[in-house]
This record gives sequence, structure tokens and C-alpha cells, in this order.
Amino acid sequence: MLKKILLICAIASALLSQSASEFNTQQMQSFNEQNKEFGDYKKSQQEEFSSYQESQMRAYEEYKKEVGALWQDPKMSTKKTWVAYTPDKKTRTDVDFEKEVITVETIASSPEEAKQRLKIALAKVVTIDTKTVQETDPLEKELAKIQKPAALVDSKVKAEPILANVVFNTPPTKQSVVTYVNKNISDATIKESPSNKVEHAIVYSVSVQMPKDAMLKRSKTYHDDIQKNARKQNLPMSLVFAIMHSESNFNPRAKSHIPAYGLMQIVPKSAGIDSYNYLYKEKKLVTGSYLYNSTNNITMGTAYLHILYYSYLKAIKNPDSRLYCTIAAYNTGSGNIAWAFNKNKNLSYKQKLSISNAADNINALTPEQVYDKLLRDLKYDEPKNYLKKVSKRMSAYHKVYPS
Repeated sequence: MLKKILLICAIASALLSQSASEFNTQQMQSFNEQNKEFGDYKKSQQEEFSSYQESQMRAYEEYKKEVGALWQDPKMSTKKTWVAYTPDKKTRTDVDFEKEVITVETIASSPEEAKQRLKIALAKVVTIDTKTVQETDPLEKELAKIQKPAALVDSKVKAEPILANVVFNTPPTKQSVVTYVNKNISDATIKESPSNKVEHAIVYSVSVQMPKDAMLKRSKTYHDDIQKNARKQNLPMSLVFAIMHSESNFNPRAKSHIPAYGLMQIVPKSAGIDSYNYLYKEKKLVTGSYLYNSTNNITMGTAYLHILYYSYLKAIKNPDSRLYCTIAAYNTGSGNIAWAFNKNKNLSYKQKLSISNAADNINALTPEQVYDKLLRDLKYDEPKNYLKKVSKRMSAYHKVYPS
């Protein structure tokens, strides 16, 4: 009887073992299939986004070509300048946030026509808000016609002043705007030069200097969002202000050739994905208009600083050394930070870009030595200058906005 029971138990055990094995095999097959489907989905997302960006670039180049038919130098916005054209493209405003100069130009056939256009353009540029720019700018209207991928995260741009709170001490009235415009545009201030593109036309221009405290006034626009997100991500406010100053000079319409967008110059395909995933637990791509919303931009920029300091560079023990590396990494990537400390080691190129291989070298140095080595051994001049600028500006902003 006992033999029968043992035999039955052995058979049952074998059957259970086989069933478990089959179950595990089925589960692994299902897991692999799901992984493949997810990988295919992500690949499809990337392809759709790349196609969308290519369509945007074509529209951008076509618009620039149209501008070039009228202007010898078809200026477009950069990370430090905001350039806007009227629908007929014959009048443009160029706000240089670094030099703090507003330049207004128009192509006209008479001084009277030019003066009127210049006055209208200056009045508009010093009073318009970010939401209105996004909705009315001719180039943005063309870009908005391009169909967005369904998975792309978009957002409305909220209404915030760009120059109104810089030029005027109180919300501008019609009379204060008229006074400002008449003060800055007159026969004496208008310059003339022949048009190289339009026959029998003259280019009329006026340059207006912003107030001396313009940079500080612009920074105050974003104080509340910076304070909220700096506290949430356990970062000093002075770091966020200094990064924003160095990236865009507080230009909410900043756009680089990469392209990177907005105040903290977020690149959708790199820092954008990492930050969105950290914040919302999804790997998503975002649009340019999403990043032109200052709250979104600051939220993602501070999230990326948190990722760099508390995740990518966490093996660096000294907080000041890690801060210097974080600042440089925001500009050039953590791989290039590792390379600066690994380049003389007998490692493969991939290993040289690993921060884990560099951490021991970094931890053996004082913060001052880490700073000096970054300035000496980073691959390019841009991150070296960036580290110097941000470090200096942190001290200045700490005095204005102590955390």
C-alpha cells in the first residue's frame, strides 16, 4: 500500500514539475512577446517623432527661405534671441536677451510709412505675452498645421509677460505704451540702409536698450516656479537661476539648432524623455510648445538636474564635487564628465565614458581639484566656459534669492 502511495506521489510530482516547466516556458514566451511588442511600439514612437521633427524642419526652412526673399540676413530665433516677423514678413523685431537690446526693422518705401510700422512693432513687442506669441506668430501657425503623433505630449502655452514687466514698472496702459514708443522712435533715432532684396526700398531700423535691471526683472517672473521645483527636487534655487540665465538669459522663446526649447533648453529626445519618465513614470516625447510653457520647462529642467545629481553622478561622494560635475553634465552630458577623469586610463572608449570608472578618481580629489580638472580636461571649451559662468552666477543669485 505504501509503495502504491509513493508511486502515485512520484507520478504527481513529475506531472506537477512538467506543468510548472511548461507554465514557466509559456510565461517566458509571453514576456518575450510583450517585450518585443513594447520595443516595436517604442521604435514606432521614435520613428513617428523623427518624421514629425523632419516635417517641422522643412516648414522652418521654407519659412526662412520666404524671409530670405525679403531680407539679406533672414534672422531666426536662437537660445539668446527672439525674432518675430509680421505676416507679410516686411517688419521684424529682434530681442537680444544677452545684450538686452530690442531691434525693430522694416522694409518700406517712405520714412512716414516706416515710422508708423516701427512704432506698431515696438508697441507690440514690449506688451505681448507668451500665449499670444504662440497663437499668432506666423511660423508657429505653420508649425501647428503639422499633424502630431498621437503619443506626443503637448500643452498650451500660458500667458506670461516677456518684456512688459521689464520695460514698465507697473502694468502698461495705452498712454504709457504710446509715451514709451514716441520716446524711442523719432526721426533722430531711425537709421536707414538700402534694401539688397527689394527694389526701390529702404530698411529702416531702431535699436532700444532695455533697462539696466532687465535681467533681474525677468528672473523674478519665474521665481515661484523655480522655488517650488527647487524645493521639490532638493536643489538650491541659485543653481536653477544660474542654469536658466546661462542657457537662455531668461528668454521664454529660446530655441537652439539641436533643437532644445525654452528657458532651461530641454532637448525632447534626451533630457526630455529622462525627465518626463522620472516625473510621470512614462517614457514620453514632448512638443516644443509643451516646453515653451514655462512651468513645464522649469519642472522638467529641475527634474533633470535632480537625475544628474542624485542618480547619474551619485557615486561622487563630496557634494561640492558632485555639484561641479552636475553643472558641466547639464551642458555636455555625464559621459563627457567621466571622460575628463578617465581619458588617461587604459580603458576602452565606452569604459572611458562610464562615471563608475571615474568615481574613484573624482573622490580622491578635493572639490577645488575637481573644478580645476574639469576646466583643464573636458573635451570642449563650451562646457568649460559654462561651468565657470554657472558657478559665478550661483553666487550672485544666492545673494538675491537665498534658498
